[in-house]
Amino acid sequence: MIGEAVLDVVEGDERPGGSAVNTAVALARLGRPVRLATAYAEDPAGARIARHLAAAGVELAGDPHVLASTPRAEAVIDAAGAASYTFDIGWQLPVVPEEAAHVVHVTSLAPLLDPGAGEVLALVERIAPTACLTYDVNLRPAITGARSQVLERVLRTASAATLVKASDEDLLALWPDRSVGESASALLAIPGGPVAVVVTHGGEGASWHACSGPDWSTGGVHAEEVAVVDTIGAGDTFAAALVDHLWPLLGAGARDRLAALGPEDWSAALTHAAHAAAVTVGRVGADPPTRAELDASDE
Repeated sequence: MIGEAVLDVVEGDERPGGSAVNTAVALARLGRPVRLATAYAEDPAGARIARHLAAAGVELAGDPHVLASTPRAEAVIDAAGAASYTFDIGWQLPVVPEEAAHVVHVTSLAPLLDPGAGEVLALVERIAPTACLTYDVNLRPAITGARSQVLERVLRTASAATLVKASDEDLLALWPDRSVGESASALLAIPGGPVAVVVTHGGEGASWHACSGPDWSTGGVHAEEVAVVDTIGAGDTFAAALVDHLWPLLGAGARDRLAALGPEDWSAALTHAAHAAAVTVGRVGADPPTRAELDASDE
């Protein structure tokens, strides 16, 4: 997994976060082996993030101490539980060995924020021919800048991916004159690009858009009804649980296996992901569920 680590500060309460850290912890809590390439400093905030990752069983893919200070995000929660942020962010890709992995997940700032973005883009393009790559767009316009500054990098990353996940807000920021379906179709039309695009719609649920040659499949699932505490980490949990559900199909040959999925398969995958995200939004901060917690809530 590749992406940023951030110390979230919510009304004075400091918690480890960042899209990649949240996703890595969520996937590890579901029992999957995770190695994370991320960046933070040798400071108290970095030490706190390191302890958080270790407690979840996340291994580090390289030495993360490549920044002068650990990134921070100040979050404000509104009455509906939605979070808005101000950031003090840096990103650099640590030195990581290029070794075989079941799936490589790239998220958010990793391919978009300099100086690390160039190295991430070069890495994913090198490994794309032989690796299974999943990509969570998860834009942060306040950090990365306007559409014109990120669109080319988003498309480069998506072109290397087998599966792309994005929010409806991500797609609107990239293509404000298109519907969600039209934007998903544009991603699916990238030569050699993803065979499926999954879109989250906040409290409205999620949809999938997939193609295999001339055959197209699209549909959606509803979000679970839950008392929302805050939405921090919900999208990251969704992404992790989506990868978790599809795990047996990933790895070498994943493109053909995902292309063969039908509506019932995609509905089951999105339902699993939405269920995990519902647990997260019902708790304070990015606190994704364990496998045992998900199993217990299914009973």
